[in-house]
Amino acid sequence: MKSDLYTPLIENLTAKADFTSEQLAIIKEAFKIRKLAKKEYLLRPGQISHHLYFVSSGCLRVYTLEDVREIITQFGIKGWCVNDLTSYLTLKPATQFIQAIEPSVLLQIHRDTLEELYDKVPPLERFFRIKFQSALTVMQERHLKSISQSAGERYEQFRSQYREIEQRVPQYMIASYLGITKEFLSYLRKSHRSIY
Repeated sequence: MKSDLYTPLIENLTAKADFTSEQLAIIKEAFKIRKLAKKEYLLRPGQISHHLYFVSSGCLRVYTLEDVREIITQFGIKGWCVNDLTSYLTLKPATQFIQAIEPSVLLQIHRDTLEELYDKVPPLERFFRIKFQSALTVMQERHLKSISQSAGERYEQFRSQYREIEQRVPQYMIASYLGITKEFLSYLRKSHRSIY
């Protein structure tokens, strides 16, 4: 059972870089299992993120508070990484919460351990370089779409890209991610159903 928790990580790694079985064994040993109950926090503002987190199972959200309004910046499901990346990269206090939406299992690795692993397992550095580039691209695209697309277009894109997330998280969280009210999301969903 324990080895099954590492399967999504191994599949993710080998899809983007070539590893020997010995290298994969070293990586598995370095990543530690972290279990979260539903609604449990992984990180809160003010804490420093010293780990990278890979989602083995479950669903999480990354969000910030603006006044009293929650703004979800990221979801995390099986095969994805979640973090307050700015805190991790700069060692400054986090500004975001990371919370489990449902019971979740993460594989975490401390930044110092990861740095050591880059020397022992060179393909791992390539893997994380690709991951960080991808994360930066996604954040930039999301920002550009938030200022250039209508709410309806953003919702349609969310539905097509993240169908699994749409079916797993409460509607108010999707509205928060899209930057709209839950009432307007309800209107968009009704409009969408009437079109098809």
